Order: sequence, then structure tokens, then C-alpha cells
Amino acid sequence: MDVVWLRSYGGLILIFCLFCNSVANASLNVTSIRFNEGYSPLFGDGNLVRSPDGKSVRLLLDRFTGSGFISSKMYNHGFFSARIKLPSDYTAGIVVAFYTSNADVFEKNHDELDFEFLGNIEGKPWRFQTNLYGNGSTNRGREERYRLWFDPTKEFHRYSILWTAHNIIFYIDEVPIREVVRNEAMGGDYPSKPMSLYATIWDASSWATSGGKYKVNYKYAPFVSEFKDLVLEGCAADPIQEVLEAVDCSEHNARLDAKDFATVTPARRAAMRNFRQHFMYYSYCYDTLRYPVPPPECVISPTEQRRFKDTGRLKFGGSHRRRSRRRGRNNPSVSLSDQSSM
Repeated sequence: MDVVWLRSYGGLILIFCLFCNSVANASLNVTSIRFNEGYSPLFGDGNLVRSPDGKSVRLLLDRFTGSGFISSKMYNHGFFSARIKLPSDYTAGIVVAFYTSNADVFEKNHDELDFEFLGNIEGKPWRFQTNLYGNGSTNRGREERYRLWFDPTKEFHRYSILWTAHNIIFYIDEVPIREVVRNEAMGGDYPSKPMSLYATIWDASSWATSGGKYKVNYKYAPFVSEFKDLVLEGCAADPIQEVLEAVDCSEHNARLDAKDFATVTPARRAAMRNFRQHFMYYSYCYDTLRYPVPPPECVISPTEQRRFKDTGRLKFGGSHRRRSRRRGRNNPSVSLSDQSSM
């Protein structure tokens, strides 16, 4: 990480760490599994490398292919988590994604919850976004974009998605960075069908870094992302069976709701508020050009709103162009259109 970046963000990092110190000292209470206990290779053949003990896996991108894995089962709600270390040095055009989806089963009305890590040129920080799609609402993406308060290439950090019948929480380590609370007005836009967990690395040169200005440079290949301490907690569900008969997940859901990570404590909420104040640089809730009426789950804070333009981007802190992008994380030959920008 270059000195200029460290100086410009050092103050924000210090402020944020002072707020979240008590949160970071308490680890999430989770139980990890080996790769073959819950996952299968998705694509990339030899570019997916499992450790001898099965507790970790590397995903590689080279000039021939990316790679990925998928959970062996689909889940109706759950907690999905992994400790991840991202590729270092020059990573422009690369996307590492950790997400839930059912697009392979429900092609026209799929649900999805995303962590997408967007590479950058050497010496600049990785940026990332979270997103939510419900019932095929790809034209109503609910993305937010952020910077990190640490270098994600130096050591592992835990990234987690909690999905229940009433809320969704994205975590980094023990800090919740985003919560979406279900309400009746969301209707089918709230993810409600069983989903699989995916992890992929792929070439997104057309949009990922500065709107596609910087491409993947394969002289730095292979690009390696590492995953360990994999967690799958939820109710396994067959989506076809769900159509025929109701699947009773009440016991699993009750256990999930009782977990420590299902509650945003006052300390965690303070940490989340400060993360969003200092490191979020785009929010769809304030993008009045896309959404003249904010989507129903948005809770508009007048204080926060003053920081953003009508594009949903910060009034101060850099220029980020909007572009449409093509995605093909599961299979590079298949792509899906939606809106994003970097």
C-alpha cells in the first residue's frame, strides 16, 4: 500500500478503529467446515487448489480461465462466511466475488446477495460493493460501494452474509457494514427462495476498475485469492420440493436467530454507522436519478443525505462514473446486464 494512500486514510482508519475496537475484540461465534463437507468445484479445473487438510482453498485467475466453487446444497436462509485474502500488487480488472444466488434454478426471477471485490492498480486500495437482488429485479440493483480500512491482501479477514426471514446483514470481521430490514412494501424484492453460496475470481476488465479504463494485465498472473474457515449455517432446501410442499425450516431459523451474529448490538451499530460515514462512497438510497422515490427499505438520514449528490455519490472524495456492466461470474461465457460504476 503506497505512502500517499496511507497518509490520506490514516486519520479515518484511526477514527474508525477507536469506534469499533470493542466490537473487534469479540469474535463471531461460528463453526467452520472442510471444503468437501459443504462445497464442490464450480469451474476452472486446475485453478481451484485445495489444501491437503481440506480446510482452505485457493482460486486462481490466469489468461485461460478464472475459477470458483459452490455450496453442495441450497439453503433457505442462513449464515455464509469465509476468511478471505485477496490478490496483491496489480489487480486491475479482477473481481473476486463471495455471494449467494439461485440464478441457475430461477433464471428469470432469481435472488442474490453479493460481496464483490473490485481490483485496482498497484498501490491503490481495493474497493468493493455489496448488492441485493430479489425475484429477478436486476434493473433494481441495491448496490452500495465502499473502501476498506485495512489492506485485504496482507492477511485474512472474515466476510459474512446473514440472511433471515426478516433481515440481511453484511459483516466484515465482527463489524456489520450494512443491514437491510424486510418490510411489507418490498414484496418480492426481498430474497425469499433457496440459494447456493458461491465464490469466484474472474476477468471483469470491461467495467471493474475506473469504468474499464484499466484492464487485467496477465504478466502479473496467476492472481490468487485464498479462502479458509468456511462456514455454512442454515436450512438445506430443495427448491423443486419447495414448490411441491412447504419445507419446515422453523427449527433452523430459530437457531439462526439466536446466534450472536443475528443481533446488531449497540456497539456493533455504532461501528456500522461510523464505517458507513467514513468508507461508503456510493449508496443507491441517495441516487435520486435512478430512484426518484427511494426503495421502501431505505431509511433516509438527512445528515447522511447531505454528503451525497443526486447520483448517490459523495459530493467530495473523487469521481466515479456510471457504466453498464456485463457479468459472468459463474461461467465467463454467460453474462447478465445491470448497472454499476467505478
